[in-house]
Amino acid sequence: MDTRVLNIGVISAKDYKKRTIAIAKGEYKPGKDEPKVWFESVKSMSQVLSSDNQELLKLIISHHPNSLAELEKLSHRKKSNLSRTLRTLERYGIVELPKVDGKIAPKVKATDFRVLFGIHYSAPVPNESAA
Repeated sequence: MDTRVLNIGVISAKDYKKRTIAIAKGEYKPGKDEPKVWFESVKSMSQVLSSDNQELLKLIISHHPNSLAELEKLSHRKKSNLSRTLRTLERYGIVELPKVDGKIAPKVKATDFRVLFGIHYSAPVPNESAA
């Protein structure tokens, strides 16, 4: 599988809201390399990209399971746990869950992650109080 890098940002909910409003008003135009996926904290990001979930992504890449039942056997994880984890990974654009012959056949969309965060980066739009 080719390497596909997903740009991820860490930003507070408050700053994310300010950023989104500024984009909607046309006051801020995100750069093409800016993250499309955002986490509220490094902790929440680390939960989604945990070692267990990275191993799960590697299993999907190497074995191409055609169903959750097949992935359940490969991963030794319960189907309910897998389903919840995969839905979370899908929400962040890391996997896709197409149905093939009525079965969910997970596909990995992102293999590598570039994370951007920092005090100055967390609020890339003009600060309202500075006006």
